[in-house]
Amino acid sequence: MKKALLPLLFWTLAAAAVEEAPPGQALDAALAAAKARHAAVFIDFAAVWCHSCYYMDHEVLTGPEWKSVEKRAVTLELDADSPDGTAAAQKYKIGGYPTYVVLDENGAELGRILGDRPRAEFYGLLEPILAKGAALEKWQAQVKDGSAPSVAAGRIALEALYERFDAKAGLDWFTSLPAAAQSALKADATSADLVARMELFSASDRNDVPACDKAAARVLATVDCGRLMELSSFQGCYAKEKPEAQKAALAPYKPKMEALQDAVLVKGFGVCSDTRGIVETAVDLYEGLEDKAAHDTVLAQGVAYSERKLKGQYRSDRGLADNLRFYRELQKNDAALDALYPKLIKAYPEDYVYQYRWGKSLAKRGKFKQALPLLEQSAGKSFGRNRLWVAQWRTYVLMKLSRAGEGQKIASEALAASGPFFEKDAAELKAIAGGKAPA
Repeated sequence: MKKALLPLLFWTLAAAAVEEAPPGQALDAALAAAKARHAAVFIDFAAVWCHSCYYMDHEVLTGPEWKSVEKRAVTLELDADSPDGTAAAQKYKIGGYPTYVVLDENGAELGRILGDRPRAEFYGLLEPILAKGAALEKWQAQVKDGSAPSVAAGRIALEALYERFDAKAGLDWFTSLPAAAQSALKADATSADLVARMELFSASDRNDVPACDKAAARVLATVDCGRLMELSSFQGCYAKEKPEAQKAALAPYKPKMEALQDAVLVKGFGVCSDTRGIVETAVDLYEGLEDKAAHDTVLAQGVAYSERKLKGQYRSDRGLADNLRFYRELQKNDAALDALYPKLIKAYPEDYVYQYRWGKSLAKRGKFKQALPLLEQSAGKSFGRNRLWVAQWRTYVLMKLSRAGEGQKIASEALAASGPFFEKDAAELKAIAGGKAPA
């Protein structure tokens, strides 16, 4: 992960703060720096465990385009596991990582970009956000009729609402517009597509199957890297339906998904920012279809693609390296994982993640003596919420090794440091210290 996103002014302020300081300090300092420069604030909501964040760090948030962003905006990375990151994510309703939010100097949102994107697409989306200098509400206010300026403003507003992954707010705003404005936006291909996507998300949230079918007919005529989230939402529509109905609804998407797999994972064609989304979506689809052969095939394709690209150089691309780990987990291939984890730890010794994951994996298999040293090493690199996660498994393992006193001490120390900021994770740790097995 990036370590020096902010200009010197902010970095100096951040370095002076203690790790578990009350939330809000990092964002407040970034806004203060923005006011001094009359600049925007670019927030990178990320996490050490976020595989798409690895891709963006390695492939996109680099080079001359990124240097230009750093000159034009105060840039701030907020870790999902830190008190600052958690508080800001709640404030701005961040639903997944990575998410990139641009604020004006007063903290009003100018726009956001959700998830990983290819380099050209990312900067193509970011440039108008940085350039427009107006918050979402100002664009919404310009949508009054069927004129070209009104449609252009409406398109920008719909894109911003879509990127917020807030279908209800987007549709509520759209349906509140004058009839002429609604008609003009429906006639605009980009705007109509955005509305249809939000209608699919909304229908999925309500488990409204007929509405899902109607929206999917427009949104999922083709399945590509940019529509995987929509396909997942469509599958969610049928989650409570009988297996026969679910299979009938999902069956038409199997050949579309297989064609995408073949193009990207097998032949290496197509522009996909991160291939893991293809594999995850396909796995969910084939599980819904109860098609084990297709399920196993896409995981094998994901493994082969990652290994072919990495060529044993795990440090060369952390996103691909972590994808390989993830696919092996879905395969439930413990032998392959036990061979892979030491290589990942060697490639990425600076953070807690792979020692924690391997220790947790071993503990789940009852290999407590092998798990403990890995969890102890991970503990020295953990912070915030993940300090509590590591402590949960470390405490559990110590109790299984008849060292309950040590486990309770570990739990107490982690709760004192991070517990006040993460109530749910703290409660889980307390339960484990009381004898409950971790989830």
